Amino acid sequence: MPRSLGFSMLMAVAAASPASGQESFNSVAGSWSGSGWMKPKDGPRERVRCKVDYVPRNEGQSVKMNVRCASDAYKMDLGATIEQSGSELSGNWFESEYRVGGKVYGNNQNGVIDARIEGDKITALLVVRTKGSRQSFVMESPGAWVSEVAIDLTRDAR
Repeated sequence: MPRSLGFSMLMAVAAASPASGQESFNSVAGSWSGSGWMKPKDGPRERVRCKVDYVPRNEGQSVKMNVRCASDAYKMDLGATIEQSGSELSGNWFESEYRVGGKVYGNNQNGVIDARIEGDKITALLVVRTKGSRQSFVMESPGAWVSEVAIDLTRDAR
């Protein structure tokens, strides 16, 4: 399995989600950047750097995004579209370097996103918190090449 597969799916959901079911994706519009770590199943933690661009659509009820991340060992470029209906999230993602993709499903309530990311070779659970100009998330995918990821993003100056 490609090294970035689990991490790519994590970024697709985490980056786009607004802070609560009452907000629109307009609250995350623009560019964000940050860093964190990933843990391969059989290795030590590795630092990662990420840049995420969000373009809200449909009066903020959907978002198109581009996620670029890199570590010393790999890089990835992922595109995704996420839709919100009430508190439910759904969408699709595609990572262009490794040519893999899948679906995103989740729930957005009380400022916390609980999501499930699925593809042909991975299933991951994700928790996302967005507060003002900061966003943090944690992904767990036991058994996958990338078993854990934690990233903190900050909105870039406009």
